[in-house]
Amino acid sequence: MEGDLAQREVKLLMGNEAIALGAIRAGVKVVSGYPGTPSTEILETIAKEKVPHIYIEWSVNEKAALELAAGAAMSGARSLVTMKQVGLNVASDPLMSLNYVGVKGGLVVAVADDPGPISSQTEQDTRRFGAFAKLMVFDPASPAEAYAMIADAFDWSEKYGRPVIFRPTTRVCHSYASVEILPALPQKSIVGFEKSPRWVIFPGLSYHNHIQIEKDLIQLGDEFSAYPGNKLGITAESPGKSPRRGIATGGVSRAYTHEALTKFNSNTAYKLLEVSTVPFPSKLGEKFLEGLDEVLVIEELDPVIEDALIRLCGLCHLKVNIQGKLSGDMPNAGENTVALIAEKIQNFFGIASPIISDSLPITNLPELPVRPPVLCAGCPHRGSFFAVKEAVRKNSTNRKTVFSGDIGCYTLGNALPLNMVDTCLCMGAGITVAQGINRAEPDTLNFAFIGDSTFFHTGIPGIVNAVYNKADIIVVILDNYTTAMTGSQPHPGTGKSVTGSPAEKISIYDVVSALGIKDIVRANPFDSKAAEDAVTRMLDKKGVRVILFEGPCIAVQAGSGKCSITAEQCTGCQICVKKLGCPAISVVPAEKPKLRALIDPVLCTGCGICRPVCPAGAIGGAQ
Repeated sequence: MEGDLAQREVKLLMGNEAIALGAIRAGVKVVSGYPGTPSTEILETIAKEKVPHIYIEWSVNEKAALELAAGAAMSGARSLVTMKQVGLNVASDPLMSLNYVGVKGGLVVAVADDPGPISSQTEQDTRRFGAFAKLMVFDPASPAEAYAMIADAFDWSEKYGRPVIFRPTTRVCHSYASVEILPALPQKSIVGFEKSPRWVIFPGLSYHNHIQIEKDLIQLGDEFSAYPGNKLGITAESPGKSPRRGIATGGVSRAYTHEALTKFNSNTAYKLLEVSTVPFPSKLGEKFLEGLDEVLVIEELDPVIEDALIRLCGLCHLKVNIQGKLSGDMPNAGENTVALIAEKIQNFFGIASPIISDSLPITNLPELPVRPPVLCAGCPHRGSFFAVKEAVRKNSTNRKTVFSGDIGCYTLGNALPLNMVDTCLCMGAGITVAQGINRAEPDTLNFAFIGDSTFFHTGIPGIVNAVYNKADIIVVILDNYTTAMTGSQPHPGTGKSVTGSPAEKISIYDVVSALGIKDIVRANPFDSKAAEDAVTRMLDKKGVRVILFEGPCIAVQAGSGKCSITAEQCTGCQICVKKLGCPAISVVPAEKPKLRALIDPVLCTGCGICRPVCPAGAIGGAQ
């Protein structure tokens, strides 16, 4: 036994790394996706492993990624697609149909949910989407479970010939744990694509497949009752008697619930149901509900398990009080924590134990300063926004102007003092939202900001729509040479693939020009005067015109030199702070004048945007 333990390989892995290694162990052959926190590291880890015979790519968007993987799975290859929960919306069109068409090789769609939300527009619950699409969903509770469970997801996908959703959440994706590395599973040969009517979706085929899908869902509910990821624990109250209370939980809340239960020294008996799949394990659920008077349901986001238990109570004519989100006993938004769950369990059991805290009882510490999200020092987007703002201020004072934004680092342009993002809906929507505002108010001056990666993702159709329908908008494309917000991943305009190898570099300028747009201007956002002049030239024109700001993200190309402020020349007017909002510039007390500006040399990248802003000419240094 000691020898076996000594030979085991255990690694400290981030959850996303564990999922990636689990997919490699399961024999994945094709991997595609689009970067989106908290899912990004899954694909990046597989790329870093450099496993022969695994094809991997960052696709232009989630729809393209899923369709590529579908083709590979139709050919018998195990395929993995990665995205975040809002990316699933983009991939929903092929996913809904693919369940009816089916696959031959296992196809796992890894969709990372973001309770909170921490870095997303919404708290979309992918378990609901899985039920809506009539798909299986696997919901891991920890990095170690995710590592092993993704192999199960491939197996179940192949068993039923349909795609499967794998749903880790942020705390599973980004937490670390010791994971035992298991032997690779037997590799399956790829039989190749075989022509068959089954691959062509027609109404008649969909009708018959729908009937089969509904039968399979019932069968899956029974089969999942025996799946190891779904568990029922029972503690006896006294010999011959069963508990009258139960706790049901799923996802990462399973791990939190286990930890919370260890905080209580109580003889209170209970049943514990742990759920990790959709469809709900119906037979296991019935066994759980038998003999209970009340149940507390602990899960994040939607009341999926709660709904399933209420439905079972109705079907089985059981009078059980189900407490959870619907009853108001659990919060219906945001993340769960161990402290929150411990408090709810304490109330549920009527235990007089003290409520635990998520943090150590450290006292006498000052409050942390408020740190709102802000564009980085040296970010080219600050120069782009400032150029547009100044040009509009100087030349369009009597015209209502609306700035439509999009998803990316540049969403932070909504913060003061820039205040340059009036709308933000979803990827690519800024361009089309601007068109809608202009149709409702034709006299408005409409700007639509979009990043380079988002331009390729879903921006092009919006521009095509604008040209085709003769819209009157100014599209501002912010090209910083990377997908910055999610960690500097490449895209079609960078000339590099996910592995760092050379790729075809697609020119944004050429794409826009090919759409028939005549008014296109390029500018360097770090050259304030040239950038402002470029915007000014576009203000009084009509139709679709494009400003292409091209300047590297500081994560791609660091600045050289530093800017500095000559104390004797600084008047303390604070214009540099009030206009730019650069985190490298602050105001400090001084005798003469009472205040003066200071540039932090640690934060400053030497971009120089602040130099022409100073009316006293006190800022010098980098060009």
